[in-house]
Amino acid sequence: MSEIKKIIIHWTAGTGQPNLTDFQHYHYLVNEQGVIVKGKFPVSANEVCKTDINKNVLYAAHCGGGNTGAIGVALCGMYVPNGISVQKTKYPLTKLQCERMFKLVAELCKEYDIKITPQTVMTHYEFGMANPKTSSAGKIDIIYLPPYPEIKKDQVGGFIRNKVRWYFSKIS
Repeated sequence: MSEIKKIIIHWTAGTGQPNLTDFQHYHYLVNEQGVIVKGKFPVSANEVCKTDINKNVLYAAHCGGGNTGAIGVALCGMYVPNGISVQKTKYPLTKLQCERMFKLVAELCKEYDIKITPQTVMTHYEFGMANPKTSSAGKIDIIYLPPYPEIKKDQVGGFIRNKVRWYFSKIS
């Protein structure tokens, strides 16, 4: 039985394509064209997060204080220089990209038998809000979805879970 119990959703705060750092930190990356790319570490590496004798990380370190038992899924994009709002990024998330991520998360929920709840499928922002003593506190991914600008910051996680539930219902 897998020790994977949750999925934490991020944006990379980079361009619309994954970079070398992204591959180290996430299990799955969705680029701006909606193409899914696997990161360096398999999901199983996060069942019990370990480092080697030289303190090299041997798991996808995507969520400070929340990596063990968690799959890290990231949307590539949303680089924002200091002082600029997320609404003005040169690398906004695309609708195709978001929809493909919702479907991927549904597929992962099915594969790992993860129920779709706020405690098991969440954004990095939600994890940080629920765990203020971790290094994830104050993270802003994901507080804004450019293809769905009407969704308010504190509603993004619920919106994502509803989309994931819809895709989950279509899996045979």
